[in-house]
Parts: sequence; structure tokens; C-alpha cells
Amino acid sequence: MHVVIAGGHGKIGLRLTALLAGRGDVVTGVIRNPDHRADVERAGATAAVVDLEQAVSADLAEHLRGADAVVFAAGAGPGSGAERKDSVDRAAAVLLADAASIAGVRRYLLVSSPNVDAEPDPAADEVWAAYLRAKKAAEDAIVATDLEWTILRPGSLTDDPGIGKVLLTEPPTGSGPVTRDDTAAVLAALLDAPGTAGKILELREGETDVVAAVTEYTS
Repeated sequence: MHVVIAGGHGKIGLRLTALLAGRGDVVTGVIRNPDHRADVERAGATAAVVDLEQAVSADLAEHLRGADAVVFAAGAGPGSGAERKDSVDRAAAVLLADAASIAGVRRYLLVSSPNVDAEPDPAADEVWAAYLRAKKAAEDAIVATDLEWTILRPGSLTDDPGIGKVLLTEPPTGSGPVTRDDTAAVLAALLDAPGTAGKILELREGETDVVAAVTEYTS
């Protein structure tokens, strides 16, 4: 399998790259900063330097041709303002979908966020509210495509070692943490489970083996 990961230098992107490359898949990691090329290559991917806030879909599509799936794991990150929440967490996710359609790549996994179905609390921080709105808008845009999409909403992400056991449910799900290791493992399992296309799934720590949890949602 050839997988293109947008956000290839992010914590989840690097973990997913290592998992996929370790089992023999071909991985391309899309990164903005060329200084991150070595990290991505060390994890087992080929790096494609593309600024998702500046690129057009036709140019990005050239890096997707021949791929079997794309994963959007990018994010504006801590310290970014409301404007970048929109330009990365929404617009770049839509850009990847448009590029996938041009390149003929049908499978699309979107890493989203919990708590996006309700309008943010008026008392919430402005940037946090913008983040939730951007994630929801990205979800809505991807759902409206004819791609074979799956949306994953992990809970509060931690850097603790993964345990290979999770709680995977359809929303709504209560709040709770999940490791980045286990999130990457679930994404890898979703790539192996095309029957999960059309599903929005929430992910937390749990007691079910990753593959078994994903298999439950395979149509």
C-alpha cells in the first residue's frame, strides 16, 4: 500500500509513518518545512515539501498519484491563531481532498476532534472555538465528497506508550484521553479496513484490541 500523510512531521504523522513503513508499506510524508525532511525519512517515508496553506490542488495532486490512500493528520498547532486554524485545519484538509480527487485516490482518512458537533461555548477561548469550527467545517466538506472517507476523532492526545487497546465508538462519546501511539495504530487499521468508509468514529483509551475495535465498524 502507498499512503500519503499530510502532516508527516507531526507526532501522529511520524508514528503512523513508522508503523506503515515497518510493515512494508510505501509512505510519502507531506511537510511544510524542508528542515523536517530528515525526521520524516528516518521514520521511513519519502518527504514531499509542500506548503498546504499556499499550494493549489493540482500541484499537490502530483505528489498523490499512484497512492492508495491519503491521511490528513496536519494541524496549525499550539500557539497559532484563529486564522491559521481555518487555513490549516479546514482549508488544507479540503485541499487534500480536492487533490486526491484529481489524482484518482479514493481513500481518505481525516483526523478530527471531539466536541465539534455543538456550537462552541460562548465563553470558550476564541482560538479554541475557531479550532472546533474549522474541524467541523473540514468534516462537513469531506463528507460532501464522493471519496471513501473515514473520520477519526481522538480524545485528549498523550505521549504515553500505547497499549494496543482502545474504545472506538460512534459519536457522541464521553471525554477521555488516548495515546498518540494507539491513535496511529487505529489509523493503520482503518487503512486496512475499507469497509469503515462513511463512518465517523471517536477514539479513547479502552479495553478492546485495536484491530477488533476497527473490525466492529467494517460494513
